[in-house]
Amino acid sequence: MKLSDNFFKKVEKKTNVDKSTILSLAEKLQDDNMKNETALRDVIKQISSLTGKDVPKEKEDKIINTILNDNVPDNFDDYIK
Repeated sequence: MKLSDNFFKKVEKKTNVDKSTILSLAEKLQDDNMKNETALRDVIKQISSLTGKDVPKEKEDKIINTILNDNVPDNFDDYIK
């Protein structure tokens, strides 16, 4: 999946998390970690902490299930407005 610089700019504007931090977090999810629930929850907690936004348990579970069931969209540009 290729993410555009425009995507990163939109994310940074909304979250104050820069591209290098996003890429660092993404590295933690390489290889088999995308199917490792513990690793996914850890990254969600780190992102929550970085952005100062609470992620309720119900939403965290929904994110985890979406990833584990391979229901992640191919194009994120439409999701960050």
